Amino acid sequence: MHGGAAGPAHRQPASTPVGPVSDDAAPEQVGYRGPTACAAAGITYRQLDYWARTGLVEPSVRAAYGSGTQRLYSFRDVVVLKIVKRFLDTGVALQNIRTTVQHLRDRGFSDLERMTLMSDGATVYECTSPDQVVSLLQGGQGVFGIAVGVVWRDVESALSQLHGERVDTGEAVIGHNPADELAARRNRAG
Repeated sequence: MHGGAAGPAHRQPASTPVGPVSDDAAPEQVGYRGPTACAAAGITYRQLDYWARTGLVEPSVRAAYGSGTQRLYSFRDVVVLKIVKRFLDTGVALQNIRTTVQHLRDRGFSDLERMTLMSDGATVYECTSPDQVVSLLQGGQGVFGIAVGVVWRDVESALSQLHGERVDTGEAVIGHNPADELAARRNRAG
């Protein structure tokens, strides 16, 4: 993974909102089961299972232990799943995708929504400013880019139609659009 913005990791506090949740559950208390993560990321369950077993994208909320338990993925995990899918669809080698995911993991997945990932098919570059994207393109590199903010909003929209699960109680959390304040007020009043 290359890029001028790759520097020390900046971790976000656990209480910082990271995606859609219900009005009564904090974001870090919500996880998404495998089928929900697949639907939001546009992947098959078989891909999800393989990526978890090989360590490409492991669930950060809860891993599956034995039969009968289910993995729980965080909102950020689902964003990374969708990024992996987009890179695979454009022909980026799985080993380069692994390097990219490891880089994102090492930097704490901070500021994902402000990042653009560019690839020339062989190498993936991280850009956190328009100047870096332009510089990369002028240098003859980066023929494919992923504006992670767009992926972030796609996942947010998909998850708003699906259900999550409270980590502490296992209770279902019905997805909603966090930007819909009127609906949130109705839910609190009702």
